[in-house]
Amino acid sequence: MKTTRFHAIHTQNGAKMVSFAGFEMPIQYPAGIIAEHMSVRTHIGVFDVSHMGEVEIRGPQALDFVQKISINDASKLVPNKAQYSAMCYPDGGIIDDMLVYHRGDHYMLVINGACAEKDIAWMHEQAQGMDVTVHDVSDEINLLAVQGPKSLEALQTLTDVNLSEIPYYGFADGTLAGLDMIISRTGYTGELGFELYFRGDESVCENVWKALFEAGSAYGMQPIGLGARDTLRLEKGYCLYGNDISKDTNPLEAGLGWITKLAKGTFNGSEAIAKVKEQGPTRKLIAFKVLAEKFIARQQYPIHHSGNPVGEVTSGNISPILNVGIGLGYVPTALAEPGTIIQISARGKEFDAEVVKLPFV
Repeated sequence: MKTTRFHAIHTQNGAKMVSFAGFEMPIQYPAGIIAEHMSVRTHIGVFDVSHMGEVEIRGPQALDFVQKISINDASKLVPNKAQYSAMCYPDGGIIDDMLVYHRGDHYMLVINGACAEKDIAWMHEQAQGMDVTVHDVSDEINLLAVQGPKSLEALQTLTDVNLSEIPYYGFADGTLAGLDMIISRTGYTGELGFELYFRGDESVCENVWKALFEAGSAYGMQPIGLGARDTLRLEKGYCLYGNDISKDTNPLEAGLGWITKLAKGTFNGSEAIAKVKEQGPTRKLIAFKVLAEKFIARQQYPIHHSGNPVGEVTSGNISPILNVGIGLGYVPTALAEPGTIIQISARGKEFDAEVVKLPFV
């Protein structure tokens, strides 16, 4: 397994390490997932997400290439702006979701670590015959997500960049903790937060980590593992690749119509997606709250309605904020209306759940 350059820091902090996306990563620290989750919702937390992949797209046809592989409209981006997007196969199935950064003279795509190998192979294949280079810089870049209501206040003590002037999905190139980095106003928790991209070895990473925690200690900063990262994104209803979206789902049934810009012209999967739009998706990704106490709807649990199997759970957990079971899953479009009662099947029993609007929190 690979390790990030923060690995020694995680183990020194007593993190429970697990295999994730080909890396050994911290799933939780001694405080536990609920405490970490609440820290991000109320104060501030730091995630090591250096397992994510970063790819630089350069050359005269860089925009044409990004437009070809991305379902969003990258022509709307200006320098120092980013957008959420996804890549699709010709049949409309999702290869991966990603962030697209306009870096001025090139684009940077940020992809899921677990998908990096297949994503980059696909990009090289799609780049054939185009005046463009696809450069995988994943191993060079370290990435920390600093998330929570106090994140701006704490980080501002470490930089001269006016963080309050960076809009949501905007970023700045600046010095923070004495190091040049991309300071991006993004994150997957639903809270105010920033993602910090920078190069450097273990000693550089240690210095940045120490600076962050010295600045953040007054604000209750905690290290956060992958366990709380998952509960935080689920409370906001954000899709996780491999769970809620995959090669077997298209953007419209996954509720990603808002990033699918068919009007921009032809792109990978556009014909198949347009057909789904015309006919209407036969199933939809829904959010549900479990009505039974202390029941967690796990991934792949069958969803029933009127005694018949109609779909399955894609993500599920207990919401630390609501203290009830929540989840996502696919059901026929007719059952996607909020207020619909469905049943989650587990251990030979059925547990009632109610379809609700997102976000949960």
